[in-house]
Amino acid sequence: MSYPDYHHQYNTEIKVGDKIVKINLGKFGEQTSADVLAQCGDTVVNCTLALGRESNLGYFPLSVEFVEKLYAGGIIKGSRWVKRDGRPSDASILKSRVIDRSIRPLFPADFMKEVQLVNTVFSYDKENPDDMIGMLASGIALAVSDVPFEGPIAGIRLGYHKADDRFIINPTETELETSDLDLIVSGGLDSIVMVEAGANEIPEETMIKALDLAQKELHQICTQIQAIAQQYHKEKIEFEDKSAIKAQKRAILEPFLAKFDVKNITSQEAQFIKVDLSAEFAAILEDEAVIAAEISSNDLKEIWHDYQADFIRNQILNEGLRPDGRQTTEIRHIVCEVDLFPRTHGSAMFKRGATQAVTVTTLGSPSLGQMIEDMGGEEVRHYMHFYIMPPYASGEAGRIGFPKRREIGHGALAERALVPVLPSQEEFPYTIHVVSEILSSNGSTSQASVCGSTLSLMAAGVPIKRPVAGIAMGLITNGTKYQILSDIKDVEDHCGDMDFKVAGTEYGITALQMDIKIKGITLEILTKALAQAREGRLHILEKMLSCLSEPRKQISAYAPKIVQITIPSDRIGELIGPGGKVIKNIIETSGAEIDVEENEEKMVGEVNISSPDQAAIDKAYAMIQGLMKVDTIGDEYDGKVTRIENYGAFVNYGFNKEGLVHVSAMSTEYLDDPRKLVKLGDIVKVRISDIQPDGKVKMSMLTAEQESQARANRPPQRPDFKGGRRFDDRRGERPRFNPSRGRRNY
Repeated sequence: MSYPDYHHQYNTEIKVGDKIVKINLGKFGEQTSADVLAQCGDTVVNCTLALGRESNLGYFPLSVEFVEKLYAGGIIKGSRWVKRDGRPSDASILKSRVIDRSIRPLFPADFMKEVQLVNTVFSYDKENPDDMIGMLASGIALAVSDVPFEGPIAGIRLGYHKADDRFIINPTETELETSDLDLIVSGGLDSIVMVEAGANEIPEETMIKALDLAQKELHQICTQIQAIAQQYHKEKIEFEDKSAIKAQKRAILEPFLAKFDVKNITSQEAQFIKVDLSAEFAAILEDEAVIAAEISSNDLKEIWHDYQADFIRNQILNEGLRPDGRQTTEIRHIVCEVDLFPRTHGSAMFKRGATQAVTVTTLGSPSLGQMIEDMGGEEVRHYMHFYIMPPYASGEAGRIGFPKRREIGHGALAERALVPVLPSQEEFPYTIHVVSEILSSNGSTSQASVCGSTLSLMAAGVPIKRPVAGIAMGLITNGTKYQILSDIKDVEDHCGDMDFKVAGTEYGITALQMDIKIKGITLEILTKALAQAREGRLHILEKMLSCLSEPRKQISAYAPKIVQITIPSDRIGELIGPGGKVIKNIIETSGAEIDVEENEEKMVGEVNISSPDQAAIDKAYAMIQGLMKVDTIGDEYDGKVTRIENYGAFVNYGFNKEGLVHVSAMSTEYLDDPRKLVKLGDIVKVRISDIQPDGKVKMSMLTAEQESQARANRPPQRPDFKGGRRFDDRRGERPRFNPSRGRRNY
């Protein structure tokens, strides 16, 4: 049926877990192939699908964008000068990649028109995650549009609590904060297409249960998407199926290609030895049969590529033998090294076969954390992991500049793998900056960066709970049988059907990422892949720990030392002082850097003192401790005389505190002038003798025994004076005034 008129809207609902997602078709995007408005709670995402022109790039030109604007959360950009939303954040790029990786395998192989899918967040309630709403809207848009697509497809997020062995379908942001698992799975009616997860050392058995539950829920959602598409859809456009033409050309070329030693050539190319076949190709293209079939040089190269791929796949499926001669479960040779560079805080190299990653760890003050501003507000990250792969890593020359989406994705994956084992800010109050430089790429560079980063963190003295290793698993299948490959190389990734990255400790999984090129894989394959990945991971961990068995007990001499003090939140202002006067004074006097952050949850202020000089830290620590110490009667200090009056001396004690030593509390002998005993700048030992309700402190330079002696040595007062007034001891009365006499009578 044709697409309904734009003014005719179609409204429905889809149940995801225990939540309802409202779906509207036809409200927006009149000129698009499809427009889906999806709402869960007060989070609203609009998905538009646009179809462009035919492309001759040689690959499918699909672009997926996830647009998050601050207005969706009711926020104006904090910059004073720039109020326009800037380039996409890393978070929105990662959400785009999740949707891209989910839908890309399901487009027909010969469909080459430009397709652009854009998810725009119009409203965000800070509880219902926008990415899964966008994933659902994308699946509906592809189902009802005129774009050829082998769906349906949907995505779902699962949370999990270890304590009560409970899964949560479509968890809220609040539920995710206490969840031990953040698992995103996309798939169709009976198969899984994409997996992305961060986990708190989840056992493989539990992960399989989660994937099974996700698949069952995806089946229900996809069934609902099919029902929507039956009611509201466009007819799919036609496109040229070139498979028959390719088969004819291949049949003509195969007798020529069969003369090549394919096994030897693929083995050499797996070792990065370039085999030059230009002369042989030129001779083939001059053959009369080839000329008659109008086979071009590009056709020959493409068919030769497919011919090699088929040879590699058949060799693995039928013989269990890989291009480099390894068995399916065999891991390449591993080399590890730490302390590569003299001045960095922590450095390590992890090399597996021809894949090589160097990771450098830098430690800094908590004030150097990264401020993130998004629809949910602002937050500070104290752990950052960046992945860099320059063109030379794959033997090429190219642009070096801003990170590509792939680099952002791989860095986020490595970061996700290591977060569960990092110490808390209370345990290790540092900002941790990790950079993985890929120096050579031949398969699974993201997992090499996980391994190298673990060693780098331990070398830097970061007290991680346990070491983390990562491995990439591959798959070759013809539909009836399959082989799972451990530690895949580039050629196996290129010719294979799956790239399944698994990172974790000896106790469980910390991160997953799976991409496939086929229409979907079964739970059986995933179960075997996870079991095989565990064996490989433990082997890699053993090699890593032989290089460095545990985190260093001391951080680098070149890293700043940090000490943390916790103070009551209501005393933060006292530490900072008016206009920052107090804290600036401490910084200038001690030479240490001081950062204060309020922990609203614990209702305390976290004070971090940092400096490469331990003496500066100790000085600042003592000053803050002195300032924050609650005075009690009897406390003793060495104080400095700052002011002298006739009635006594003011003494500065602790830090920035002042008390009065009355002249009577200075000496056991009678003293009529404080200046006879002390002068400005003198350091005197004082004791708090009284604290008045208004906070004023009275001090004494005498011990309790000396004070008793001082009272005995004081000259007697005149009997007719008490408190500075005349007094009649006999009558106990104050003098009365007699107006008639004009004088006081008694």
